[in-house]
Amino acid sequence: MSHPTTRVLAMLELMQAHQRMSGAALAERLGVDERTVRRYAGRLAELGIPVTAERGRYGGYRLMPGYKLPPLMLNDDEATAVVLGLLAGRRLGLPGDAAESALAKVQRVLPRSLRDRVQALQETLGFTLASREGAAPATGTVLVLAQAARERRRVRMRYRSWKGSDSEREVDPYGLVFHSGRWYFVGHDHRSGQTRTFRADRVLSVDLGDATFDVLDDLDPVQHVTQSLAAVPYTHEVEVVLETTLQQAAKWIPPSAATLSETTGGVLMRARAESLDGMAQLLAGFGRPFTIRRPEELRGAVRDLAARLTASANA
Repeated sequence: MSHPTTRVLAMLELMQAHQRMSGAALAERLGVDERTVRRYAGRLAELGIPVTAERGRYGGYRLMPGYKLPPLMLNDDEATAVVLGLLAGRRLGLPGDAAESALAKVQRVLPRSLRDRVQALQETLGFTLASREGAAPATGTVLVLAQAARERRRVRMRYRSWKGSDSEREVDPYGLVFHSGRWYFVGHDHRSGQTRTFRADRVLSVDLGDATFDVLDDLDPVQHVTQSLAAVPYTHEVEVVLETTLQQAAKWIPPSAATLSETTGGVLMRARAESLDGMAQLLAGFGRPFTIRRPEELRGAVRDLAARLTASANA
């Protein structure tokens, strides 16, 4: 940040992000002395940006209330990073139509040459990850839950279960988790008295309350979500010993698909499966020897898969 113009713009961005900053704080962030900060404030005023200097112990610099700054210009690297983030966010389940509108606004303020290159990136970029339609929660819901989790304030919400029934609940939200194209949040449900995982897109309405709460020090929202999803009841309970290390097994099998633990002869995988054919394909794709403990029907599914692969190889 050696060029004076760069430091002046950096000061402008700092005042955008903070309601008020002291001269000493600005000087430290910019790497200059307070006299230079005063000169930068004068330079911004000359450019028509109303910077107010307040004297006294609690004084400092701030932008005039209500002043709206023009959009900041982006260089090639910054514009590419923003566009990539918005394109990925649209694919991954950004709330509402935020990604589409934000992308359109960014493109409108870019210089024409850069806008054309960014448009080319948008038109030619492909994703291997399929988009998750209908899984994005309302933006207001995400923001309220995030505020409640940060400030440790209870919320009152109307929630729709996977069966389609609605209920009123009071929840202490511990944190938001984005997993496999869906938004979840973990919290203490005062209706059931348990710590639960909720789908954010099933929240019909949510209001921030005044009651506060404490979070257990050892509670990890990400771990809680993956473990609770792995425990969702399916038709078949599966136990298979994989002849590998725990580290290698964890690279192939996500926590939401199964729980892994060390055992004699390798790694014990416990999972619940709706389709034994799908479980047979998962085991075959792992590419390591394994021993089926249960269910017996899984052995037949593996044999059937082997027969289909043999037939395809011989065709």
